[in-house]
Amino acid sequence: MPMHTRNYSSIILQAMLLTSLMAIPLVDACSETRPDADVSAQTITTADEGLLRTVPFITLRNKTGSDNVAQYYGGERSPLTAGYCELSRKPINSIKPIADIAPFYIPDEIVNMDAVRETSLAGFWQRMTQSSNGHAPVLYTHGFNIDFEKGCKRALILKESLGLKGRFALFSWPSDGSLTNYTHDEADLYWSVLPLREILAGMVDHFGSGRTNLVAHSLGTRGVMLALVLLAQSQQDSRPLFNQLVLIAPDIDVSIFKQYLPIIRPLVRHITVYVSVNDSPLALSRQLHGYPRLGEAGEHLEGLSGIDIIDLSDIPRRAPSGHIYHLHQSLVTEDLDQLINDNKTAAQRSKLKQIGDNRWRM
Repeated sequence: MPMHTRNYSSIILQAMLLTSLMAIPLVDACSETRPDADVSAQTITTADEGLLRTVPFITLRNKTGSDNVAQYYGGERSPLTAGYCELSRKPINSIKPIADIAPFYIPDEIVNMDAVRETSLAGFWQRMTQSSNGHAPVLYTHGFNIDFEKGCKRALILKESLGLKGRFALFSWPSDGSLTNYTHDEADLYWSVLPLREILAGMVDHFGSGRTNLVAHSLGTRGVMLALVLLAQSQQDSRPLFNQLVLIAPDIDVSIFKQYLPIIRPLVRHITVYVSVNDSPLALSRQLHGYPRLGEAGEHLEGLSGIDIIDLSDIPRRAPSGHIYHLHQSLVTEDLDQLINDNKTAAQRSKLKQIGDNRWRM
C-alpha cells in the first residue's frame, strides 16, 4: 500500500475512533419487533416504567428480517419506508446527582429501543399532519457512523430536549454505523440526496411553504444542502419553502458551501450554522479532504453572508470529540430551543455575543 494511502487510512480510523467517543454508550436492551402495522404517533403508557416514547421516521434502509429490534433495519440501500421507533427512558437514580454536576457527559439513564412499527408513507404524512396540530414540524437528519438504533436514540434525545412531541421526524439514511466505513457512508449519503429531495418536497406539500424546520448534523448536513440545491431547480416562485435551516457541526467543504449558498439561501427564511474550534472529527475530516469544514471555527468562514454563524468554541466540551454538543450541552439545546420553538434571531437569544456582522459567540 502506498504511504499516502496508509496515512489517509490512519486519519479515517482516528476520526472514526473519536466519533465512537462522542457519547458514553447507553445500556441497551431490545425486546420485540412489530412490523407491518399502522400505529398512532401518540405516546403509549406502559405498566412498569411510565412512558414509551415514539420517534417517527422515514428511512432508506433495508429490512434485515432479523427478530432483534435493534437490527430491524440495516445499512444497505432500499426504497423509502416509514414508521415509528418506540423507545423507553429509565433513569439511573444513583448516578443522576453526579451527572448533574459533572463537567462532562455521564449517562444517567438507560434508553431501550423496544419496538419498530411500519406504516405507509400516506399514513405517515397523515398522522404527522394531525399530531403537529398546526405547529411547525422539524425534520432531523443524522450524521456519520449512525445505525438505525443509534439514530432513533439520538433523535429521541433531541426531540425531548426541544419539546417537539407530535411535530418531529427523523430521516434515517443508510449509514453503516461502522467506525471504518466513512467513505462508504459518504457514498450512501450521496445516493440518498434525490430521495431526500422528495421528502423535503413532501414536507412542503403537507405543511405549507415556509413552515418546516430542517435540522441536520455532521455528514447529514451535506445531504440536506445538496437536496435543497436539487429542490431549487424546480422552485417556481420566490417564497421560502422552509423556515429554519440549522446546520450543526457541518462536515461540508467551506468553499463548496459558498458556491451553493446563493442557490439554497432563497429557499429558507433563515440559516444558522453552529461551529467550534474544538471539534476533533471535523479537524480530521479537514486533513482527509484537504480543505476546512464548515463546522470548524476560523478565518475560512469569512465572506459567508446571509446566515448566522454561532461559535461554540468557548463553551466546555461535555464529550471528548466536541462534536455532539446539540445532544448533551444544555447551553446549546437552550439556544436551539429559542431558535426553533420561539423563532428568535441570534440578536434576540440569550447568551450570544455578537463578534461580527453575522458572527456570534456563546
